[in-house]
Amino acid sequence: MPAPADATPAADLAPTLARLRGAWQRTRPDLAQRRDDLRRLREALRARLPEMADAIAADFGHRSRHESLVADGATVLAEIDHLRRHLRGWMRPRRVGVGWRFWPARAQLRSEPVGVVGVISPWNYPVNLALVPLATAIAAGNHVFLKPSEHTPRSAAFLRSLLAQVFPADRVAVATGEAEVGAAFAALPFDHLVFTGSTAVGRKVMAAAAANLTPLTLELGGKSPAIVCADIPVERVAARLATGKWFNAGQTCIAPDYVLLVGDAARRDALAQALGAEVAARYDGLRESGDYSRIINDAQFARLQGYLDEARAHGHAVLPLAEAHDPATRLFAPTLVLDPDPDSALMREEIFGPILPVLRVESLGQAIDFVNARERPLALYPFSDDRASVERILRGTLAGGVTVNDTLVHFGVNALPFGGIGASGMGAYHGRAGFDAMSKQLSVLWQPRRAGSDLLRPPYAKVARLIDWLAR
Repeated sequence: MPAPADATPAADLAPTLARLRGAWQRTRPDLAQRRDDLRRLREALRARLPEMADAIAADFGHRSRHESLVADGATVLAEIDHLRRHLRGWMRPRRVGVGWRFWPARAQLRSEPVGVVGVISPWNYPVNLALVPLATAIAAGNHVFLKPSEHTPRSAAFLRSLLAQVFPADRVAVATGEAEVGAAFAALPFDHLVFTGSTAVGRKVMAAAAANLTPLTLELGGKSPAIVCADIPVERVAARLATGKWFNAGQTCIAPDYVLLVGDAARRDALAQALGAEVAARYDGLRESGDYSRIINDAQFARLQGYLDEARAHGHAVLPLAEAHDPATRLFAPTLVLDPDPDSALMREEIFGPILPVLRVESLGQAIDFVNARERPLALYPFSDDRASVERILRGTLAGGVTVNDTLVHFGVNALPFGGIGASGMGAYHGRAGFDAMSKQLSVLWQPRRAGSDLLRPPYAKVARLIDWLAR
């Protein structure tokens, strides 16, 4: 397939990085410039939110306008506000105690910008997952080179136009193109690289970055479980699972991927019925509803359909929660799969769509063992009104982040670091965590004119007694 006419030639990537780095080295952004850059980015995005929503909807075929305005608009504006509010304090050097052995020296930690940060953003939230790391890198005093996903070309064009309106070309640049451009981009010698996407592609990005020893923040995916304990009403659980699973038609890296329900078949069936009622109440007909998003492309639709075909072939109960299902428009109905085989593709691979497996377990301990037998997830959702049960889950498992008795919302708390562990990612961003990740925490010790390392100058006999005393 030929490259799009507006794709960035791979040969232009290194010169663009050199231009960004040269400009940064000549004039490193101070507090005033960083705050002004963030202010102008916020104002430009706010003024163009309707255009943003139109671009995303065109890429998806249909995307709920409200979901775009919340997830790709308001969330970014809130993050920028948080960065601007705390930036002065984060930039201030932090005093560190040196201990009596080094007195009267003094020490501090300084957050220094690293240079040029690369950002590779995905298609599922094409503006949020591009602009939040970009704004964080700007707050930390860096220049930025962005590579948006090739699967959302209209959103990428919107980002390129927006950022050109706000920033000079030697402060922020955008590269567009297919996978080969992305591969060349990941191999550039950035001072830090942020990638959001699948675990499989994350491994390739990490391998490419290793040649340059580029520091990485990897925000990957995985199978994020919801554990529903026996004490909590399934109707309340269903309302919150429905939001987390069917927002953006399940195309969310922290969507609940499957449910582990402590209880019998009757309790499982009650949860299924409650989830069906939620779909009926929320969308009032999927085909006519403006609030239910479509699957991004035909390949993703076919992948999801393959999961259901395999489940049916193995005799698993597949329960569509709405009649509408249209490959031509990529309308994929919310669907439950009851007690699928743990070794099926549906349970091995991240679903990233509106299919929700529900598995019964006999006990909370069995649920914890099930989670721990698999790779560590990006998110975990315990549902229980019993504090001891929740604490048992938190102590017995490990995930990138947790929301108790709800889904998704920990992502929106600016002060909580967002990041995975193991196969679900490394590093974190949002708020102070992102600022620190995209800065060098520079250790500085100020030595007075007297004392100091002169005491350790040979001959050592004169300090032998002191050394012996310190070693006790």
